[in-house]
Amino acid sequence: MKLIEIAEFLNGEVVGDSDMEITGLAKIESAQSGELTFLANQKYSKYLEETNASAIIVSKTQESVKLPHIKVDDPYFAFLKALELLHPPEIPDIKGIHSTAVIADSASIGEKVSIGAFVYVGENVKIGDETIIYPNCVVLDNVSIGKKSILFPNVSIRESCQIGSNTIIHNGTVIGSDGFGFAPKGESYDKIPQLGKVVIGDNVEIGANCTIDRATLGETIIKDGCKIDNLVQIAHNVIIEENTVIVAQAGISGSTKVGKHVTIAGQVGIVGHVKIGDNAILAAKAGISKDVPEGEIWFGYPALPLMKQKKIDVSLRHLPELLKKVSRLEKIIIKLQERLNK
Repeated sequence: MKLIEIAEFLNGEVVGDSDMEITGLAKIESAQSGELTFLANQKYSKYLEETNASAIIVSKTQESVKLPHIKVDDPYFAFLKALELLHPPEIPDIKGIHSTAVIADSASIGEKVSIGAFVYVGENVKIGDETIIYPNCVVLDNVSIGKKSILFPNVSIRESCQIGSNTIIHNGTVIGSDGFGFAPKGESYDKIPQLGKVVIGDNVEIGANCTIDRATLGETIIKDGCKIDNLVQIAHNVIIEENTVIVAQAGISGSTKVGKHVTIAGQVGIVGHVKIGDNAILAAKAGISKDVPEGEIWFGYPALPLMKQKKIDVSLRHLPELLKKVSRLEKIIIKLQERLNK
């Protein structure tokens, strides 16, 4: 495409040769002739003079750009949109209902729904218009799935769970598995019935091999706009409010409430029955053992507010020298006591 065509799509302003042909997109440090790149993080500004790219997307405030460039409000977001334009995702295309799919007579299938090979759809299932279910998925009884959602291969949706519209669930994820509930009985355990369900909102994306447990009673809820990475475990009766992001290998224990716009980084562990306030950030590997107030950043194990944990970390680095000082002071005190006792 021509640079001007890309700029118009991005609502940006071209500076330089607007008729330049762009053949692809690349990172600023590896871009070659004919390719369009971007500069969002200023630590990469050193490549402005070195890059072999033919053009670059920059912020409207960026100065000293010799290359032809497109000025936008947010270069990173604009580059993502350009990726969609020049390199649309190559999702395997399936149309209609495959002859090997098993669909209960009582299931309600919307218009232009696509169902792949060896999919099982149970009794009283409702599937909205234009939803795509890839091969080997299992959708058990009384499940509802909204419009234009996508279930990639080997997704399992257990009985009575609800999936919203425009929601994407990646390979191998299980929605509605039993919550981890057992009552001690002598030296053994009795299973606690898991009678609730999972409710997932609209515009949610769930990565591969995640597990979201059904509630013991009531609902495990993932609200609109949440984005969940691969290998995340969400336990029974958890509630996650709108537009929260959860990164890979995080685990959230039962009955925890997570607010809006929360960021839960990789390998974070959260105990049960706590509350994470809106806009909180839980840094990688944080161990959350109590409520986190709104808007605070916590990290460490057990996790503490950011500045407090940083002070502790700095103090720990000086611990060997501090121990030596304490030892010297102890010796001085002993000598002073010996003199006083004479």
